[in-house]
Amino acid sequence: MKKLTPFQMVFIGLFMFLALIGFLTFSGFIKIGSDKKEVTLSGKVSMWGTVPSSIMRGLFEEMNRVNQEIDVSYSYIEPETFNQELLEAMAEGKGPDMFLLPDDLARSYLNRITAISYAKYPAANFKTNFASAGDIFTTPTGILALPLTIDPLVMYYNRSILNTNGVVYPPSNWNEFSDVIPKLTKKNDANQITASAVALGQFANVTNAKDIITTLFMQTGNPIVERDENRIYRTTLIKEEKNSQQLIGALDFYTSFANPLLPNYSWHRGLPKSRDYFTSENLAFYFGYASELPILMNRNPNLDLQISEMPQMKNASFKVTKARVTGVAISAFARDQALALAVANLMTNAGFVRDFARETGTAPARRDLLSTQLADEYMPNVFKSALYSKSWFDPSPSDTDLVFKTMVDDVLSNVSTTANAIQRANGQIDLLLVK
Repeated sequence: MKKLTPFQMVFIGLFMFLALIGFLTFSGFIKIGSDKKEVTLSGKVSMWGTVPSSIMRGLFEEMNRVNQEIDVSYSYIEPETFNQELLEAMAEGKGPDMFLLPDDLARSYLNRITAISYAKYPAANFKTNFASAGDIFTTPTGILALPLTIDPLVMYYNRSILNTNGVVYPPSNWNEFSDVIPKLTKKNDANQITASAVALGQFANVTNAKDIITTLFMQTGNPIVERDENRIYRTTLIKEEKNSQQLIGALDFYTSFANPLLPNYSWHRGLPKSRDYFTSENLAFYFGYASELPILMNRNPNLDLQISEMPQMKNASFKVTKARVTGVAISAFARDQALALAVANLMTNAGFVRDFARETGTAPARRDLLSTQLADEYMPNVFKSALYSKSWFDPSPSDTDLVFKTMVDDVLSNVSTTANAIQRANGQIDLLLVK
């Protein structure tokens, strides 16, 4: 073997030394450059919402304990005055940094929210992380709120009434539903209803009437409101001929339950509010939100109720039920936008969302939590419903309540045909969307 020269030995030694330095640097044992400290966000954030402080206080205490550099203060506002108080506070520059946003107020706050850009929260991640009902908070330019909970419309039923009348299982589609109406609706000799299968057909004394009707409409594949090619919100109640006929059929089906001449007849305007009739054990089926369960049980602890999924169109290729979605939104007037976004992200972690949903009697908006196997007696069907539930871009809840009420009343009183009533409602909602 040829003997190495001194120059070659030095060169090889230097090469081995540099290789060792490179390995240690790559492994993290040696840091190159300045050792900058990780930037941490800290400070106080204020939040408003309609969830009782007794619930939120415990959730935020745990968050503040784990993230001691962040202090979240929460203020409870009565649901009836929330929208007005928040709008007035924002106008005076005194509003909160963040707030819990109900889906039906999303339009009201389009220009008062700092939308989260898709650069910070990619659209693909949003759709992967949250159930489809959360899409109500997405716009072409960003996310209005990060979804926390989904409160789906479900079918409550009185198990004792079904047992007594030989109905083994609650109906899963509307054809089956119609079949059991004559079995469960009781009338006296004067054809007056003494006990009812279901409260449908009317509007004023049917709790959640608008949401039941919009569920029927969405089950035909109609979103009720959508963005057009110019990103402008438009009503879709009159979309194309085929779907228009389906909507007419859906509304006729709804109003048939208030027509004494039809087999579905089971409800009239002289009866009590449907939720009261159900808790008094005179109603077999009640369409309500999952969060109503404590109310129903508190009103009648002996009520033998169960929860089933909302009936669907027979042989439909998809399922739909209306839902209320709650998200956390960042005010455009927040003092520290970055801190508010950090808190919003903390609120969507699995632990917070799971506890928030449990405390409010709703389903979590996170897909991974909806896959949880539950031993609870009532929530499995709530979780199933949350996965396929949807909402719609309601321009003004109080105004559209009147639109739908008028539509139903006009059909029942023969003031207009079903087609004309839907056409009029379409125009009225379009006007609300451009206000």
